[in-house]
Amino acid sequence: MAFLALAAAVNGASISGGQLLAPVIASVVVCAVALLVPRLPWPFAPFLVTAVTVWWGWLTVPLLGIVMFDLSVARRMRVAVGCAVVALGANLLGYPATRLWAEQRYVSALVVLLFAVVVGLWLGNRRRLLQALAAEMEHLRIEAQLREEAARVAERSRIAAEMHDVLAHRLSLIALHTGVLATKSDTLPAPVAERLGLLRTTSVEALADLRDVLGVLRDPDATPTSAALTPMVREVEELADEARAAGQHIELTTDGLPEQAPTTHRLALYRIVQEALTNARKHADGAPVTVRIDYGPPATLVEVTNPSGTPRTDTVGSGYGLVGLRERVTTLGGHLNAGPAGAGAWRLAARIPHPAAIEQNGPRT
Repeated sequence: MAFLALAAAVNGASISGGQLLAPVIASVVVCAVALLVPRLPWPFAPFLVTAVTVWWGWLTVPLLGIVMFDLSVARRMRVAVGCAVVALGANLLGYPATRLWAEQRYVSALVVLLFAVVVGLWLGNRRRLLQALAAEMEHLRIEAQLREEAARVAERSRIAAEMHDVLAHRLSLIALHTGVLATKSDTLPAPVAERLGLLRTTSVEALADLRDVLGVLRDPDATPTSAALTPMVREVEELADEARAAGQHIELTTDGLPEQAPTTHRLALYRIVQEALTNARKHADGAPVTVRIDYGPPATLVEVTNPSGTPRTDTVGSGYGLVGLRERVTTLGGHLNAGPAGAGAWRLAARIPHPAAIEQNGPRT
């Protein structure tokens, strides 16, 4: 802006022996201030520059070019064309020595204005494109966060539902056996019979409270089945047998007994191996899968590896299964790793310390 003001002043000084120096500088300074001050009411600045260009002609055409550039960036082409037409057309009534229509100056003015319009349109479109891409990236980021949070919430609900099944099963057994013993209370000492009755009543109440608190986490559309009424923990061996029956090549190695691991660990192992076998079928169809499990103590370990294979195109997943698994393992105080294992293989591994180890060593931070 300062360069344009200086150029207009020099050109004004060269006309009529410097008599136009003061009015040209004043006009250019007023236009520059109008263009630089953002709080002026719109379209005061474009109309002011147009009026000045009508009078001073080619001396202030660069300022009109700036106006055309700004209007083109904002996609206000009607105003831009109107300002250009008024400035070029009405300049015939302006100062004689600076008219655009003398000595073919209008050609240079048209070139300047057209160049400003083209550059303004390009820059405006580029800005809008970048803004649209930034908004799309932000939308995708928020959507990914919401999906991850939904996966975590779903996994927590699944954990609560599974624990509801396990605890309900065990409380039902306690109530059942105490009820059987209570029927033979006449052969038992009175204090023992009283304790059995109290134990049965407490277990039944605890079972009802458990169902009231955690039962709401179940799928309301799910139909109760016999398995749901008598829940049990499924073992990985059953899952491997089902996968082999479906055509997968599974090599399963286990150390220790499932009873050595807490029930929550066994549930987590089942989900981890289930997710790993599902991913192997999707992304490495036909490739053998190696599953290694160590029930511990001091920790429950699982590792599932498979080489690369032929991806299937007839399956679509949510892409957030690992998020739910990581939430489950983290809740139990362990950690889960998933990623390439070299030579094109994929590895999913988890380590979950037993409660005794956590109490001895302290929780992981």
